[in-house]
Order: sequence, then C-alpha cells, then structure tokens
Amino acid sequence: MSFDVGLLILRVVVGLFLVAHGAQKLFGSFGGPGLKGFTGWMASMGLTPAPIWGLMGALSELGGGVLLTVGLLSPVGPLAIIGAMLMAIGLAHWSKGFWGSKGGYEYPLLLLIVSAVLGLTGPGSYSLDALLGFTLPTLIFWAGLVIAIIVAAIGLNMHSRQTSNSKQTASSAS
Repeated sequence: MSFDVGLLILRVVVGLFLVAHGAQKLFGSFGGPGLKGFTGWMASMGLTPAPIWGLMGALSELGGGVLLTVGLLSPVGPLAIIGAMLMAIGLAHWSKGFWGSKGGYEYPLLLLIVSAVLGLTGPGSYSLDALLGFTLPTLIFWAGLVIAIIVAAIGLNMHSRQTSNSKQTASSAS
C-alpha cells in the first residue's frame, strides 16, 4: 500500500507541475507566453512548421501532465512528458550546462527521469487505469520511447540547421 501511495503522490505532484507548465504555453496562464508566443519561440528556434511544433510541445506538457496526474492510459502521459523534456533540454537548456540556477538542464532532466520511471512502473493502484481495469502492454512504453527520441531528434536537427545557417549568415555579413 505505501508503494502505491508513493506513486500517487509522485504522479500528482509532477503531473500538476506539468499541467501548469503546459497551461503557460497553451493558454498564457501563470504569466506564460500562450500558444502564439510559444509558437513564435519555436519558429525562432528553426522548427517548421512552428504551429505544429508549438501545439505538440504545449499539449505534451499539459496533456501528459493530466494523464500522469490521474493515472490514465499509462504510459502515454509519461511518454508525452519525456518527449517534451527531450526537446526542452536540447533547445533551451543543454548549452547552459547542468545546473538549473544557470538555466541548465537539471530540472527538465529530473522530470524526464521521473516520467520514465513512472512509465515503467505504471500508475499504481490509486489511478484511473486501476479503477477501470485498463493496462497497456509494456511494449507501448518502449515503442513510445523510440518514437519520442526520433521526434526530438528531428526537431533538434531542425534547430541545429537553423543555428548553423544563422552563424553562416552572420559571418558572411561581416
């Protein structure tokens, strides 16, 4: 029982953090940029089509957080969060080093790891999956992880190309 209570607490706390973070990006809640601002940032990072990437990123955090919080369709929620955190680390945090105090990837990496563990362990007894008697096969986690990595690699490759083009343009203008 204490294991399931621990999973419940972890799911609810991490899930609600991500719901709030996704709401910032999707709706502009809590001082966030809203979908228009977030999509603009995605475009500035070289991700095209930016509206798709923006919506996908915001929904991954908000929807993944909701699914994680209530323990529904596990491991779909954790996989959505893993994908969002891979992109966050690669686009915004990696170049700043590890520590979050300097804008580094410490916090999104922690969310990624916690989501991976929750995706592997399942939501526990105190979840909608348990209440409904619903279980997805473990293969879904591994297949979803591969898909999340591929999608993140595509996005990070676009960003890398945009960064390279910007540097070439700047050096040729000098």
